[in-house]
Amino acid sequence: MSQAASADPPAADVRVQTPAIEARSLSLFYGSFRALKDVDVAVPRREITALIGPSGCGKSTLLRVFNRMNDLVRGVRIEGSVLVDGRDIYRPDADLIALRKRVGMVFQRPNPFPISVFQNVAYGPAIHGMASNAELEEAVERNLRATGLWDDLKDRLRVPALSLPPEQQQRLCLSRLLAVEPDVLLMDEPCSTLDPIATARIEELLFELKKNYTIVIVTHNMQQAARVSSRAGFMLLGDLVEFGATEGLFTNPRDQRTQDYITGRFG
Repeated sequence: MSQAASADPPAADVRVQTPAIEARSLSLFYGSFRALKDVDVAVPRREITALIGPSGCGKSTLLRVFNRMNDLVRGVRIEGSVLVDGRDIYRPDADLIALRKRVGMVFQRPNPFPISVFQNVAYGPAIHGMASNAELEEAVERNLRATGLWDDLKDRLRVPALSLPPEQQQRLCLSRLLAVEPDVLLMDEPCSTLDPIATARIEELLFELKKNYTIVIVTHNMQQAARVSSRAGFMLLGDLVEFGATEGLFTNPRDQRTQDYITGRFG
């Protein structure tokens, strides 16, 4: 075998080949209740992965495992492992601040801070050490442009964020998240409070964002999952029943429970 063939790949190539997030034999307990059951999943980089299933199936719980948001709930216990870039985020020496900077979350209802548009986007860079006004102004413009808000808001940067319509508030929350330069965006029903037109705009934005970010989205809207994602997982009663290419999951599911759900027999 030649030296070139046997040489280890560069570190950058290894990172690209490694899943952005991987769960191995993951179970989560709220007290004695087992909310996730031996979940194994690998989330690919720079794609949109959707989690679908009926209410209470564990999809939002799984999403929150990926940046340890469940740690904020009393009585939570984890078994198994969750790796981000190949490192277990539940190891004792894990840096939670660094993790939540790297793996950010957008929630079901827009939650802008009760301060100005500018202050919302500048908040993260400011607390992470970006001190000069020029740097903050550049960061605010760059991240408002990334979510398509700059042209609408460039002359309204000092208005209260809570005065914006819901779709703009959700985009602003995304801008605020992007400003801390994450690698992964977790999105928990980000369009559930939006009308169809606003939903379509957010979906268009997701296609742009996946060029630079890994996105995991929880949605009750199966049509949305089919439209935006390249991979999808169906969850039921804490089990990840099926995970794979979205088209295959919707057109030729391997498990009868998946078939029953997507054809409307329950859920």
